[in-house]
Amino acid sequence: MFNNKRFKYGAVYVVGVIFIVLLLNTLIMNATSEQISYNTFVDMLKEKKIEKVIIQKDRIVITPKEADGQRKKTMYTGNMKDPSIAALLQESGAQYNTDMPETNPIMDFVLYWIAPVIIFIFLGRLVLGIMDRRAGGGVMSFGKNTAKLYAENKTGKTFEDVAGQEEAKESLVEIVDFLHNPGKYTEIGAKLPKGALLIGPPGTGKTLLAKAVAGEAKVPFFSLSGSDFVEMFVGMGAARVRDLFRQAEDKAPCIIFIDEIDAIGKSRDTNPSTNDEREQTLNQLLSEMDGFDSSKGVVILAATNRPEILDKALLRPGRFDRTVIVDRPDLKGRGAILKVHSRDVKMVDAVNLSEIAKSTAGAVGADLANIVNEAALRAVKNNRRMVEQEDLEDAVEMIMAGKEKKDRILSPKEKRIVAFHEAGHALISALLENTAPVHKITIVPRTMGALGYTMQLPAEEKYLVSREEMFDQITVLLGGRAAEEIEFNLVSTGAANDIEKATESARSMVSIYGMTDRFDMMALESVRNRYLDGSAVLNCSETTAAAIDDETLSIIKESHNKAKKLLLDNRELLKSIAEALIEKETLIGEEFMSMVESGRLRTKSPAYDAQIGENLS
Repeated sequence: MFNNKRFKYGAVYVVGVIFIVLLLNTLIMNATSEQISYNTFVDMLKEKKIEKVIIQKDRIVITPKEADGQRKKTMYTGNMKDPSIAALLQESGAQYNTDMPETNPIMDFVLYWIAPVIIFIFLGRLVLGIMDRRAGGGVMSFGKNTAKLYAENKTGKTFEDVAGQEEAKESLVEIVDFLHNPGKYTEIGAKLPKGALLIGPPGTGKTLLAKAVAGEAKVPFFSLSGSDFVEMFVGMGAARVRDLFRQAEDKAPCIIFIDEIDAIGKSRDTNPSTNDEREQTLNQLLSEMDGFDSSKGVVILAATNRPEILDKALLRPGRFDRTVIVDRPDLKGRGAILKVHSRDVKMVDAVNLSEIAKSTAGAVGADLANIVNEAALRAVKNNRRMVEQEDLEDAVEMIMAGKEKKDRILSPKEKRIVAFHEAGHALISALLENTAPVHKITIVPRTMGALGYTMQLPAEEKYLVSREEMFDQITVLLGGRAAEEIEFNLVSTGAANDIEKATESARSMVSIYGMTDRFDMMALESVRNRYLDGSAVLNCSETTAAAIDDETLSIIKESHNKAKKLLLDNRELLKSIAEALIEKETLIGEEFMSMVESGRLRTKSPAYDAQIGENLS
């Protein structure tokens, strides 16, 4: 509507001029007029010193006669509604009239015409500005899209900035090549995919991939979020979709990127609480994707981490022709991502990023970028100019468990309990075959609530987990509580997180992975929100659900008893490891394993495990 800067300066100037005019008018009136009491006015009438009187609604304006050549000064007093005033005026011989004040046409025009218009515009602009900020878009441009437009090659990202997602990049290279060389595709009859849907957990690099595609293709890039289409007024979201595609066709070839498309792309159903505005916006998006000509070079990229809730019409070929999975990186991918994020960070030559990649299983690109940055901050804090391996390892621990809580001082009894708890986890891990090696044990409290932790690093990347491995993992989780029971004959709250994880794993064995004889390979739960929290929903009756609880409890009890048996058979070794932890507070993997080997453990063999099973039964 208005240029914001010019409007502000213009409004201030006009209001300032009006204020000055009103101030000057007030000063002039005060200099040429004088207020008197009503008694004085009556006395002046009786003494015939008044030449002219004007009776107004709220006051009486008095013009006195000239005296001794002095200039006449207007006087005024309040209108007392005195009924005898007419007789006094008649007797005094003064001219008098009712409600006919001297007027200033210019001032009347400014006060009654210009000033109200200026004030109305100023207040209206102020209200519109507030609504504009609350609505997230231009109130006076409801139907305009709010996409952030990057000019050619201005996203600042290319495929070199994306690591650990080689398969996803390969799926998008064809789109880039088509935008560069459309002839070789159209010659054979191939058409440019209208859209590609990027699916993956948060932080895996979906937005980064979209920007890299635009940077490689060197075409305009429209970037916006699905929530940008959601408006407080009905029909505005659909209008924004129309305007977006109209602008995209004008800029073609170009790329439209809609982040978090699930905000407008949720499945339409018969739910009475469905948002009609969102449905209209989705319908408009579907029709626009059907209507535009892909030969013009308009490509739509969208990202979501909730594909299961998207409308089926949105996912069919002809709209989003290609689905690109952007999953958590594997070991090799994590190493590549760490190299990308450490390019601009000064590091000593001895830094081993492969070790950091091994210790960050399950981390996404955003986590790894944060780890590198935290390591750099730690180096600066310690007055070093280059990042060392110690900084990176400490950053990994800080991301996983929080910073060391140096002000939390445990009592000697609590410290001893925590030491035995962590020693129990570590020793069970060393005693069992299907567990990852122990990398570090510590009883230093952390800000995320852990009083200590045992870090295990797998020797290799694994994609399948056997039934025996899951049993052993549960046994390791319950080893901390088992150590407390053996040494102190107590049950504390320290195993809360262990119990939660063990129960989750045991339940998954029963209801999802089909690892029990009772239910064989029957699927009793289905995973929802696979790329978020991975929560499961029961697909069985209440009776079966109760049976699932029984089977889960059976696995927990078996693992718990196995952990206690192993620790009882190696109780002296458990004590020596716990005492070392109490003294040093932290044991690295090599120190721990040397203590285990010197403790002359029982031979870890299938026969030994079988013997334990017989004892438990």
